[in-house]
Amino acid sequence: MMEVEGSMNRAPDQSSFLRSRRSKALYQFKQQKLPACKPVLTPISVITVFMLMGFVFIPIGLITLRASRDAIEIIDRYDVECIPEEYRTNKLSYITDSSIPKNCTRYLKVQKYMKAPIFIYYQLDNYYQNHRRYVKSRSDQQLLHGLEYSHTSSCEPEESSNGLPIVPCGLIAWSMFNDTFTFSRERTKLKVSRNNIAWKSDREQKFGKNVYPVNFQNGTLIGGAKLDPKIPLSDQEDFIVWMRAAALLSFRKLYGRIEEDLEPGTVVEVNLMNNYNTYSFSGQKKLILSTSNWLGGRNDFLGITYLVVGSSSIVISIIFMLLHLKNPRPYGDNSWNKKSLSS
Repeated sequence: MMEVEGSMNRAPDQSSFLRSRRSKALYQFKQQKLPACKPVLTPISVITVFMLMGFVFIPIGLITLRASRDAIEIIDRYDVECIPEEYRTNKLSYITDSSIPKNCTRYLKVQKYMKAPIFIYYQLDNYYQNHRRYVKSRSDQQLLHGLEYSHTSSCEPEESSNGLPIVPCGLIAWSMFNDTFTFSRERTKLKVSRNNIAWKSDREQKFGKNVYPVNFQNGTLIGGAKLDPKIPLSDQEDFIVWMRAAALLSFRKLYGRIEEDLEPGTVVEVNLMNNYNTYSFSGQKKLILSTSNWLGGRNDFLGITYLVVGSSSIVISIIFMLLHLKNPRPYGDNSWNKKSLSS
């Protein structure tokens, strides 16, 4: 009996002890009295840190830059070359006239061995997908739920056509890229896969599996590509890729993958349809074939950034070292403060 009473007496004591510890810790936190690391930055320590940053960042920059250069790219600008000579002075009349054939053939020569998969991109320059009105002209809820969601005023001016709602609505969907490409080698078509080119999260969470295009591109002014009304939006991956708006005025979007290796000296014949209108705003269109490695595609930005930061750190450390050798000041010397007060 006495043991039970003793345990009951200890329980309130422990809870009050814990409450007091929590209140004390909270008080120290509010008054900024908690234990903390307060390093003293001496000239030697600062010089050492900058020097170490340089010695670490420069090798990383060289490695990433080398990896980026190992990725092979073939870039071909075709928007000018695919216009007949008689329309070179009036490109807009060519692209807007549906009676003029838009087919074009380009030849790409492989300089280095390209191992499959070879990624196919189209690149648009001087194209402001980040314009506020353009970015807002869409309905994410409609893309997910279809006609069940009717509050699509944000899609103006492509909200409805002929009194009927448009699915998918908005300027982004309306202006979808519609140039097409086929690839062949020595008159044999290359195997091109257009599956899994969109993010898995987009396919499964942002585009409905039971949402089908309705009344799309049926107005008087046709924008870009048309969508198959029998295929749900979640399966039309080229559309999903286009709907992820780019942040910069020059951007690339994945078109597909060539599933065959290309040997050096191979000439790839590209038959394309030059349908997309970039001539009204002085835009450019490019076709890109690219391999990838552990770092991704070819992009020198990361390697150059590491080299710049590492080189700057070493230069700063050398400057600090020279200043410290020229005007050394003992640790704890506050003579500089006295001089400023006397003046």
